[in-house]
Amino acid sequence: MDTCLSNQAALSFLPSRLRRQSGDGGGGVFSLPSMRKVQYRSMVVVATAGQSRCEPGSSLNAPLELRSAQGRFLRSVLLNKRQLFHYAAADELKQLADEREAALARMALSSGSDEASLHRRIAHLKERYCKTAVQDIMYMLIFYKYSEIRVPLAPKLSRCIYNGRLEIWPTKDWELESIHTCDALELIKEHVSAVIGLRVNACVTDNWATTQIQKLHLRNVYDASILYGYFLKSASLRHQLECSLSDLHGSGYLKGPVFGSSFTTGTSQISSAKEQLRHYITGFDAETLRRCARPRTEEARNLIEKQSLALFGAEESDETIVTSYSSLKRLVLEAVAFGTFLWDTELYVEGTYKLKENGNAEEQENRSI
Repeated sequence: MDTCLSNQAALSFLPSRLRRQSGDGGGGVFSLPSMRKVQYRSMVVVATAGQSRCEPGSSLNAPLELRSAQGRFLRSVLLNKRQLFHYAAADELKQLADEREAALARMALSSGSDEASLHRRIAHLKERYCKTAVQDIMYMLIFYKYSEIRVPLAPKLSRCIYNGRLEIWPTKDWELESIHTCDALELIKEHVSAVIGLRVNACVTDNWATTQIQKLHLRNVYDASILYGYFLKSASLRHQLECSLSDLHGSGYLKGPVFGSSFTTGTSQISSAKEQLRHYITGFDAETLRRCARPRTEEARNLIEKQSLALFGAEESDETIVTSYSSLKRLVLEAVAFGTFLWDTELYVEGTYKLKENGNAEEQENRSI
């Protein structure tokens, strides 16, 4: 098999519902990453009754249950035809974008007619349907990224607690750290140390020492770590961009101020752009910090909430859990990776399907009313 499959070969696997709008077979429609010719044995965390730890399984389990046909279809593709996953995901996104656009077009055309209210209702239902589906697609894209580094997502934590003790296995620290740049990893290690109380360079014995933590506090730590990963990804790319622009300015290819009016300009910015990520972030004003740390879209915000709910459950319990520092570190590193992958996925999906901009808390409350 070639390392990069053609779109024609990929679409031949897909059911007719996915091919019906592909015209000549979809050739040249999608720009997709090359597929490596590897045999993949899925590794997913599961737990069985009577065990005190979570162990790898042979299926694609995840804490969040997929609600849409698109999500379940992609799950099946990843399990059975992994090399076609990105083709299938791209096609599902295109289908959703086309269906939503068609519903909005019919609503606009019916404006002022007797059928206007009907088409408004249809467009509203289609929007809700597409929102659920695209969130499932985003979740599967994130899941795929974990699978690329052979890291199983932790399942519902209730399945990993036995006799009041939480253990998650395998740790996968190296794999979860490997996705970050050196500068970002340094900050992540400090974050892990701060939130779980373990020294950055702790020995193996310290890692496996036991500690106690309230379940609600652990949930808050997990949520904050997702946002931290999202923030670091955004800030890191921003830093890289400004370093590249400063190089162009310094070589004479770029004249005048390096950045827009909302940023510091001129030679002072050129010198600061080359500094380490840590120092670069400390120079952010309040608005820049808010923009980098806040999910840009409603779909991303919803996925964070759903992942946390699926992992910890709906009950906000003050139950105290006994666990090892190693398991806590595993959860925090997984959460940081989730935020990093979410940022990438959000950007990828918006290339095909327009996501909804994340409004402020007051706007969200008004919408819910």
